[in-house]
Amino acid sequence: MDIVFFGSGAFGVPTLAALAERHRLVAVVSQPDRRAGRGDHDRPTPCADWAEAPARGIRVLKPERVNEPRVVAEIRAFRADAWVVVAFGQKLSASLLDGVLAINLHGSLLPRWRGAAPINAAVLAGDAESGNSVITLADRMDAGLVLGRSRRVIDPMQTAGELHDQLAADGPVLIEDALSRHAAGTLRGEVQDESLVTLAPKLSKIDAWVDFAASPVACQRRVHGLTPWPGVTVGFRGQPLKLLRVKPAGGLGEPPGGTVSDPHLGLISCGAGLLSLLEVQAAGKRPMTWDAFARGARVRKGEVLGAWKP
Repeated sequence: MDIVFFGSGAFGVPTLAALAERHRLVAVVSQPDRRAGRGDHDRPTPCADWAEAPARGIRVLKPERVNEPRVVAEIRAFRADAWVVVAFGQKLSASLLDGVLAINLHGSLLPRWRGAAPINAAVLAGDAESGNSVITLADRMDAGLVLGRSRRVIDPMQTAGELHDQLAADGPVLIEDALSRHAAGTLRGEVQDESLVTLAPKLSKIDAWVDFAASPVACQRRVHGLTPWPGVTVGFRGQPLKLLRVKPAGGLGEPPGGTVSDPHLGLISCGAGLLSLLEVQAAGKRPMTWDAFARGARVRKGEVLGAWKP
């Protein structure tokens, strides 16, 4: 099949690569290059970066506004058999979609977690499972017909970043199944139950906090649900310290929340119990085990991890 792929984020790269192997990618449409990294240079999106490799020879479009008439005409002129949309970042207008099979891979079990951060939301909420949904595009966000789903159990020790990579790897099979059923004339959609809709709004750097007055389980969900981005940053000795992986440890903590109970085991007070810090990252340093950080910093019992205010 001739495919136009719309995608920007890393979540779409496995599906993009799989489509290139089985179909003819007539174009990849992605967001424009943006400034990123320490050098503050313009960088392509992960999908554009993959597609622009010289050996691939794929045409890449990077419109600021994909729904401009000129852009719409250029994309529709490809006369592709189907469009596949994965984490593109712009809404496609009715004029662009008219008469075209366009399917979208979304990282949740819709109708749960419509929105920009569904994988983070699932971990933050303590969901037992997550997955992908392939849907048709609709006027309302993530409200299209469900064409297929895949499922994954969420391990409480798993971060949102790790779940993201698993779901991204599951995407190609799900998309290929939908395309195969379309070619066979057997593709059917399921209407979403609007009474079950939950929303997963976009995250930002202001969300990078944890409340140690909450329970150890709630703190674990917060840390893992925001790792690797925007992360959870606390203050320690006047410097930022990012928490990467934690686990409830049972027992009783000493107030206030965030007080170091056992520096060697990484135990801090949290709610009515204890939280074990497993992996952290100090400013300007690489991620490390708590044990390595505590030995290097000579962490003492009674010191407090508090809110970080840059």
